[in-house]
Amino acid sequence: MTPRGWAVVTLVGLVVLLIASSALLVPWHRPPAPRADQLAALRELPAADVARSRAFHAALRPGSYGALLVGLLIALVLGLTPLGGKLVDLVSRPFGEHWIAQATLGGLAVVLVADLVTLPFAAWRHAVVDRYGLSTQSWGGWGLDLLKSYAVSAVIGAVALLGFYAVTRFAPRWWWALGAAGAAVLVVLLSFVLPVLVEPVFNRFTPMEAGPLRTELMALAERDRVPVRDVLVADASRRTRAVNAYVSGFGPTRRIVVYDTLLREATPDEVTSVVAHELGHAKDQDVLAGTLTGALGAAAAVTAFYLLGFWGGLLRAAGVDSIAQPRAFALLFAVVAVVGLVSTPAQALLSRRVEARADAHALDLTGDPATFEAMQRRLATVNLADPDPPRWEYLYSASHPSTVERMAAARAYARGEGR
Repeated sequence: MTPRGWAVVTLVGLVVLLIASSALLVPWHRPPAPRADQLAALRELPAADVARSRAFHAALRPGSYGALLVGLLIALVLGLTPLGGKLVDLVSRPFGEHWIAQATLGGLAVVLVADLVTLPFAAWRHAVVDRYGLSTQSWGGWGLDLLKSYAVSAVIGAVALLGFYAVTRFAPRWWWALGAAGAAVLVVLLSFVLPVLVEPVFNRFTPMEAGPLRTELMALAERDRVPVRDVLVADASRRTRAVNAYVSGFGPTRRIVVYDTLLREATPDEVTSVVAHELGHAKDQDVLAGTLTGALGAAAAVTAFYLLGFWGGLLRAAGVDSIAQPRAFALLFAVVAVVGLVSTPAQALLSRRVEARADAHALDLTGDPATFEAMQRRLATVNLADPDPPRWEYLYSASHPSTVERMAAARAYARGEGR
């Protein structure tokens, strides 16, 4: 069988594995929270807080969806016309258009152009967040974080681009197989490395001081049989008033991380409720499941890119001879943008199911639905979350159940349902 035939078989196999892993690892059986309870919860929330949250999201939408559409447009313009290839040639010309310069500098230039075009929308978002009092960050601090993000992305991107195009160059017939394996390994590696190396670039972490809350959180993790090394406090307040917590790392690097804003805004019982939710993700290995799915998806994407290379009309539109050459990176970038746009609702659905399971875990672990519901009210108020967002927006991009869904789930649990 030819490499093309093997690629087709491999892609079909990867897609089957993706579907199977989603079917097995995502909790599909849990019924939705009763709508009557959701509406009752919505009526009990302060009307002024609900109105403010909805006004906040209405102010964000033009920038959010504007960035989405403009980013997609620039990706298509660069990828489906010769402009992307010419940009790669331009930035690599001082280096004799060497393939390494094309692969790294050219690829990063394509991404940078897309980022710069959508930068005004990011500034719009910061202005809105600042106007509504959710941000504590100056424009200088915001700009510094942006530069840090660009720098981290550039380092990771350069390594990935260099590795990918080295494989296409030195294994021209079977690059798709080696590239698929490399992409899967990179996804797994980043899942382990990013929490340890990248999080400290953006936040400072200090051990939570000894006291009843730290003791309770460590005991909660022990009772849940989720080993954690420590409880850390992140200095989130230097950029936001939003509250949150999470469990980060694997094995010996796993730790509970609590925003300092959460400690200021919430009661100890509410903090415990949030951490119980995050322990649910660790207990059910959600990060590992997501890593597995991401690795399969990355491998499938590389294989699909290879097969797209046989579409002559696509190559002619991009002004390239082969999809494996660095000048074709803009074409790959455009394909990723389109796939990302189309797949967002499916990814959001999977995420909502997983988050709902973590909510159920928190209720089971704490046995305190009243505190869970109170914490959801606080999260919605402080984080300016729309408690019951428009259905179209919820279905397209919501990664978590809505506030009223989560409150309704707590009420159903209190009645003995869903246990």
